[in-house]
Amino acid sequence: MKKNLVFWVEAYFYNPNLLQKILSFLLLPLSYIYCFGMYVRFKTKSAQDLGVNIVSVGNLNVGGSGKTPLVSALALRYENVAIVLRGYGRKSRGLYVVKDAKYILCDVGVSGDEAMIYAHKIPNAIVIVSEDRKAGIKRAKEMGAKLVFLDDAYSKHEIKKLDFLINVEIPNKSCLPSGAFRERLWKSKKAFMIEENRDFKRVVELKNKSAKMSLVTAIARPSRLDAYLPEVVSKNYFEDHHSFTQEELLEILQKDGSDSLLVTYKDFVKLDSFNLPLSLLDLHVEVDEKIFTQIEAYRERENSLTKNGHLGS
Repeated sequence: MKKNLVFWVEAYFYNPNLLQKILSFLLLPLSYIYCFGMYVRFKTKSAQDLGVNIVSVGNLNVGGSGKTPLVSALALRYENVAIVLRGYGRKSRGLYVVKDAKYILCDVGVSGDEAMIYAHKIPNAIVIVSEDRKAGIKRAKEMGAKLVFLDDAYSKHEIKKLDFLINVEIPNKSCLPSGAFRERLWKSKKAFMIEENRDFKRVVELKNKSAKMSLVTAIARPSRLDAYLPEVVSKNYFEDHHSFTQEELLEILQKDGSDSLLVTYKDFVKLDSFNLPLSLLDLHVEVDEKIFTQIEAYRERENSLTKNGHLGS
């Protein structure tokens, strides 16, 4: 039931049929109210300087946009770096240090899948999950981080930071619940809009390929993978952040007669312990140097303000 609902909502936002378009139109009054509420929320927030350079990578819409591989690519460039995120889909609550600068300190159930990707992909990074992003940033600073990346934190208007927003083409430009937008890019808030294939591009490597593979994935809008897929026996889509069981995966292997399950890294970190044959669709991104130039300009500006005694509370 949950799986069907998730896929219905994804279709409603990104590839609506006629009935869904009619529903979207009928919900427009609620969207106006919601969007006005988000604007009031934005206007009542005051950005606090937390005494460390902070870069947020996010998007305005619900659903996936490639934030995780982009944050990974950016963070790999720096030393004394931390990544702080909410940790969607994890079985824990509160603040957890998933990884210090050397060691992974918990399992994927505690961290959530995206945080565990960072823990594996960025060897020298601190990785922290926390619903309270300020608390996570402060812990990262205490642990020695000089630069903190926030995964999906545009809406954290109470935090002073450099914002990058990934632009995603969406048929319906309305706010929730009529459309997919969680928030607008407010005119008085500065953020850099970036686009795939202009500011960054995906590079996919197929590892441990087998003759017969069944695709298994639990990412938002899984059709995004189609452009990178080799031939597969079947495509098995689960809702974003789904917690797999070994039994359901064995059933797919047996039903298809496949040699392996083809998964993304987001799924791999959850399935590796099952001791099943896995092929990996490993994704990373190549980032245009102008993005790093913007980050460096921001850091120089913030560090100059700090040296001159203008650090906020």
